[in-house]
Amino acid sequence: MRVAVIGLDCAAPDLIFKKLKEDLPVLSKMASEGISGKLRSSDPPITVPAWMVMSTGRSPGELGLYGFRSRIPNSYNGIKIPTSSDIKFDTVWDILGKRNKKSIIIAVPPSYPPKPIPGLMVSDFLTPGKDKEFTYPPGLKNEILRDFPDYQFDVKFRKPEKKQIIDEIYKMTDTRFRMAEKMLMEKEWDFFFMVEIGIDRIHHAFWRYIDQESHLYEDDKEMRGKFISYFKMVDSHIGKMLDEFDDDTVVLVVSDHGAKHMKGAFAINQWLIKEGYLKLKSPVEKAGVSLEDLDVDWAHSKAWAWGGYYARVFLNIKGREPEGLIEKGNVRSELETLKEKLRSIKGPNGEQWNTKVFEPEEVYPVVNGDRSDLFVYLDDLSWRTAGTLGYDTDYLLENDTGPDDAVHDYDGIYIMYRKNKKIGKIIDSSIYRIAPTILELYRVRKKYGIKGEPLEGTEYVE
Repeated sequence: MRVAVIGLDCAAPDLIFKKLKEDLPVLSKMASEGISGKLRSSDPPITVPAWMVMSTGRSPGELGLYGFRSRIPNSYNGIKIPTSSDIKFDTVWDILGKRNKKSIIIAVPPSYPPKPIPGLMVSDFLTPGKDKEFTYPPGLKNEILRDFPDYQFDVKFRKPEKKQIIDEIYKMTDTRFRMAEKMLMEKEWDFFFMVEIGIDRIHHAFWRYIDQESHLYEDDKEMRGKFISYFKMVDSHIGKMLDEFDDDTVVLVVSDHGAKHMKGAFAINQWLIKEGYLKLKSPVEKAGVSLEDLDVDWAHSKAWAWGGYYARVFLNIKGREPEGLIEKGNVRSELETLKEKLRSIKGPNGEQWNTKVFEPEEVYPVVNGDRSDLFVYLDDLSWRTAGTLGYDTDYLLENDTGPDDAVHDYDGIYIMYRKNKKIGKIIDSSIYRIAPTILELYRVRKKYGIKGEPLEGTEYVE
């Protein structure tokens, strides 16, 4: 038996299983004949760390990964981009490699720089460029660039040139699938795992054309048609892969998180200034200025925040930060007070928000890395947080770092399918059950002590 995992970053259940169902004959057939459902993501539901949660069965706290950037310990502005070297636990392909199983791993974040494995690896969208070593073995790079000279890791999607963006995303995704299909046909493998980031980029750049509930909605038939055509192309490529798989291959189609329309962005550092937590030495003179570019009075500041699909709030603690203000004995009371204030934030028209605020220790049994003191999901993730300042209002209709139509949602998707095995079950599940499922199918889960249980119904596809 072999397992093939096809990762569709940000694929949303409402789109795949409902709105686009008739446009996706391959995925719809797989869902109707296999086992499928919503897949609850990690906390936070972000590409990094979610794919590594799926690949290791470990929580973001254990991994020490909480987003696309990590704070350099004890600093105010020091930022580090996560890499493969930050992963201290075995992935499923590492474990299978110990059993002499060969893997093909394509673009699973974070996988740059690529590590030696029994098999082949192409690194992910965080790869700095094609001038870097992005494959293992290194010689694979020349083969890829020979056959697919236009290969791309990612595209810039936060810009106004919509038709250009969608063409670039289409080309990137089509090229990556064609490369993956060629490897499946020509290379030796026991396990396959690829991730396509293009679905995420399509959602963030073009959600306004398919969701009438969005305040950014535009009734543009051409752009809506391009959006649907993109998904038809992805569905067609998955069909080509199925043609290459034999009856003994279990196929998992998965996404790391879902998507929904963005209601707006909230300027959280402006709010922290108004609440007396953050002090500047001079006023902000223009809109959209990053905190890193301002003269912050750290000696008199209690807290600051990073923006994104969720907010990370850091306390300025004496003995931890260079100019820490809060005495360690007062940290607990300061945290509780700030939590209540954050939960009490209302919408632009005074509407009640369902905001979730928690400390990492409240959701992770183990907390590694330099995590923030608080995680904040504004209005249940419906509002982004803007880390920049200088606006007339704390409520922004658009994202502060460029056009962005969608935010992340908790539920991604999964489909577990095997040819000639008609099951037809819908069972919602968790991202933490993917790694145990893969290892269960290879009969090695218990030997390597991966926590968690396989997906319900795994026995039906064995």
